[in-house]
This record gives sequence, C-alpha cells and structure tokens, in this order.
Amino acid sequence: MVIPISSVFLSLEEEKRERKMGTRRGKSPVNAVLIWLMRQPMKVKSCLAVVFTVCSLVAMKLFVKNHDYFFVASEAIHAAGIMVLIYKLTTKNTCSGLSLKTQELTAMFLALRLVCSIIMEADIHTVLDFATLASTAWVIYMIRFKLKSTYIKELDNFPIYYIAVPSAILAFIVHPSNRLINLSGILWAFCVYVESVSVLPQLRLMQNAKMIEPFTSHYVFALGVARFLSFAHWILQLIETRGRYLFLLGHGYLWFPVAFLAEMIQTFILADFCYYYIKSLKEGQLLMRMPI
Repeated sequence: MVIPISSVFLSLEEEKRERKMGTRRGKSPVNAVLIWLMRQPMKVKSCLAVVFTVCSLVAMKLFVKNHDYFFVASEAIHAAGIMVLIYKLTTKNTCSGLSLKTQELTAMFLALRLVCSIIMEADIHTVLDFATLASTAWVIYMIRFKLKSTYIKELDNFPIYYIAVPSAILAFIVHPSNRLINLSGILWAFCVYVESVSVLPQLRLMQNAKMIEPFTSHYVFALGVARFLSFAHWILQLIETRGRYLFLLGHGYLWFPVAFLAEMIQTFILADFCYYYIKSLKEGQLLMRMPI
C-alpha cells in the first residue's frame, strides 16, 4: 500500500503543531505540573500550599508598599463576585444554587459597616461597600420576588440565628474600643464576626445539592480570593510590627486577636472550596461536585 507523500507531510505538520501547542495530548508544561500535583499525597500538597502562600506573601510585601490596597482589592473582588451573580440572574433567569440566607447576611453586615464607615471615615471603602450593598440588595430582590419559583428553599436550611446571635454576643464583649459599651465599636465588631461566617449557608446549600453550577462557583471563588487578600494584610502587618499589631487597642486588648481569628476562620472555610474549584477547572468540568 502506497501512502501519499502529501499525507506524510500533513501528519508531520500536525504532530509539530501538537508539540508546539502542547494541548491535545496534555503535554503542555501547565498540564504536566497539574497532573503531577494531583498525583501527590495530601502531605505534599499541604506543604506546597504553605510554600506557595509564603512566596505570595513575600511578593506582596516586596511589590505593594501600601497594605491598605489589599483591603481595597478584597472589596473590589467581592463586588465583582456579586456582578457574576447579577449576570447569572439576568441571563439565565434562575437563582438555583444560590443561598438567600448568605445574601441576607451579606446585606446585613454591609449595611451596618456602611453606617460605621460614614460615621468614622468616609473613603474608598465606603464607596465600594455602598456599591456591593446595592448589588446584594438587587440579588435578594430577584431571589425573593422575580425568580422565587427557582429558589430551592429546602436546600437553604442553615439557620441564620446560628450566626447572628453568637456574633452579637461576641461583639458586645469584644469590640474596637477601650470602653465597655461603644455602639459604633459594637456594630463594627458585629460586622466582622458576621462576615467571617456569612458564607456558611451558601456552602451548606452546595453541600446539600452536591452539584454546583458555574456562576455560583465563580462567585464563591471570588469570595475566597477576596478573603486571601484581606488575610494577607493581617499577616504582613503582624510581620512588620513583630506581633504588636494584635494588641494595639480594644477592650481588654482582645479586639485585634479575635478579629484576626475571625479573618483566619473565614479564609480557611473558603480554602477548601477553592481547592475543589481549581481541581474542577483543571479537569474541565462545568459543574463542580462537592465531596460528601
């Protein structure tokens, strides 16, 4: 059997193209690294995650001089996550997979934080909080009224008072003031504590549903990135002040340590989701599957 020379040259050209692109057979450097990483035991993955985090913090410290930019970026990314939800609600006409309770908790702490921010210092954070609050209020309106038929209330079964009541009690005890009772300080602390666990109803809903559609996963991943940037601000402040940052002010000198703990809790709550999100992207899955 005679094979045409043109076919031979065509095959060689296709093979060269595949080698150059490195995508059809998973031979690209990125795919090779991801495949190697997924095959490693959990101890190795954890060690690499720590190394990556430390390197990221070092890079941030070297290239970002004003650490307040981390908070601005965090709030901006949160607002971008809300924009993703708005796009979903307007184009897909469904709110399935979204937790109304998480959105209500988000609106609660944003509204209170906006009031405190206006009283204490009106700046770029106030503008970002207002934009995020307005967007969140619109999302709540769509879920409650326009797209009510697509809201799965049975899966959104995390009680809000599990978050609101302990946060209120802790805020009354530990808040940013040397006085025992300071209304603005108590409200600010309440916002911090509610924000740290406000994503729990959304995670609970996704755990109940087992499957997560893309736009919801993008939104929660945006929250995870925002929390990492905010957490990075705390870590860098601790490094620069050699730990003194935790004890600058607050009733009983507990405010900064407790606020830092709340930030840490939220970061680690979302870290697990972000791991499965990146894993799903690597595998090319449109729908995420949460572990049982």
